Amino acid sequence: MVRVKMMAAALTGLLAVSALAGCGDKGDDTGSGGGGDGKLVLGFSQVGAESGWRTANTKSIQDAATAAGYELKFSDAQGKQEKQIEAIRSFITQKVDVIAFSPVVTSGWDAVLKEAKDADIPVILTDRAVDSQDKTLYKTFLGSDFVKEGKEAGNWLVKQYEGKTDPVNVVELQGTVGAAPAIDRQKGFAEAIATNPNIKIVKSQSGNFTRAEGKTVMEGILQSTPKIDVLYAHNDDMGLGAIEAIEAAGKKPGTDIKIITVDAVKDGMTALSEGKINFIVECSPLLGPQLMDLAKKVKAGDTVDQRILTVETTFTQEQAKAALPDRKY
Repeated sequence: MVRVKMMAAALTGLLAVSALAGCGDKGDDTGSGGGGDGKLVLGFSQVGAESGWRTANTKSIQDAATAAGYELKFSDAQGKQEKQIEAIRSFITQKVDVIAFSPVVTSGWDAVLKEAKDADIPVILTDRAVDSQDKTLYKTFLGSDFVKEGKEAGNWLVKQYEGKTDPVNVVELQGTVGAAPAIDRQKGFAEAIATNPNIKIVKSQSGNFTRAEGKTVMEGILQSTPKIDVLYAHNDDMGLGAIEAIEAAGKKPGTDIKIITVDAVKDGMTALSEGKINFIVECSPLLGPQLMDLAKKVKAGDTVDQRILTVETTFTQEQAKAALPDRKY
């Protein structure tokens, strides 16, 4: 009887050791951070929720992950780079299959991206680029051409004042300082209006991509700048905030001050249809399905283009009226 008990105890010990070995098995290629259910696990760090565009972008990614059957580990950086770096390091620790993020600013990512590369976790940039010289630190960048967006806005303005000789005073509401869309939309716009020396930017200030700051900044500019012909806002939300300030100052947006914005979210398109905004350059937030497809490809080791552009357009008042009934964001 004693011998039987000793054999049973030994067998139990062997089973325990075997089970422990299985938990740490490096041969499991699910990359699920312990889930083991075969789902692709995507760690995504979002900039924040600073605008209607960003909210729509987040929903697109969440819905697309669910539709694809992926496990999404989502983190909101609340506009802070340090929180985003912390989230990426957490994804690395969790051994997710793929990391994607929309960078708060362009600089300061090399160290954490190298950590992801050393951990053999592919990285996808969405919406915004980074200025890293080492292009091997990420697999691809999915997003808009922000310089082109700025040029589209500038080209429309140049056309409006074609053949006219009076000076045109432009106020520019920039996005977050150091953010790729703010840098590139400013650059593209400046290049376009340079073809007409009568068009000059008389004030350029950051509204941080938010409606509240757009309103506050515009209030100050209206008091300090007596003649404003045009407002160019780097996104709809800042433009909408500026409209509130313009109306409070007794001026008519879209008439007394022409307004150009970027994004084409529903609130912006509504203001365009009402004539409060004159022209909008689209920047689509619906990147979710493309991101899920790319995540699957880079996880499998497939070759993907390092730069993938989203398809976008521009809107006038009449085009906005036609598009609004079916607008998804």
